[in-house]
Amino acid sequence: MNFKIINSSLQNCFLIEFNQLNDQRGYFTKTFHVDMFKEMGISMNIKEEYFTFSLKNVFRGLHFQLPPKDIDKLVFCLSGQVIDYVVDIRKGSPTFGKYDVFELNGNCPKAVFVPKGFAHGFYVVSENALMQYKVSDVFDKDCDYGISYKSFDFAKDIVNPILSDRDYKFITLNEFDSPFKF
Repeated sequence: MNFKIINSSLQNCFLIEFNQLNDQRGYFTKTFHVDMFKEMGISMNIKEEYFTFSLKNVFRGLHFQLPPKDIDKLVFCLSGQVIDYVVDIRKGSPTFGKYDVFELNGNCPKAVFVPKGFAHGFYVVSENALMQYKVSDVFDKDCDYGISYKSFDFAKDIVNPILSDRDYKFITLNEFDSPFKF
């Protein structure tokens, strides 16, 4: 069972398509294989896994962990549909401040690989969505951080968002002194 990796417009950020085996019982999808991922250029030591359940119009993000607890993420939509956003926040990167957009849904087995130095968020367009994350380090409250989605022109596509108080108070990218280097 192979994976198909699709480069995004952001260096080292990928969309990964998974093969789905279907039969009369349903389907089977493998979402991680350490050797196959290494062959694709993704070396990730998974240390934590979790999921979020969100209602329609929820926007979560744009989140990341600061060094020394910065993390790689592998993000899936298990059910529902989301618009997924990844932003390059690495100083000196030719794509600093640029973003890519991915549609993820539970009916099509895909994931987004979000490397260290990138912010991540998503907007729920279905009635609800279940998202799963595999991350390269454990959550660290002191390193947990974010920037406002309003920093980017995709904000016009986020209609009547439901935000946490924390996400609502995030600073803009222009106000953020990024510790991430290209």
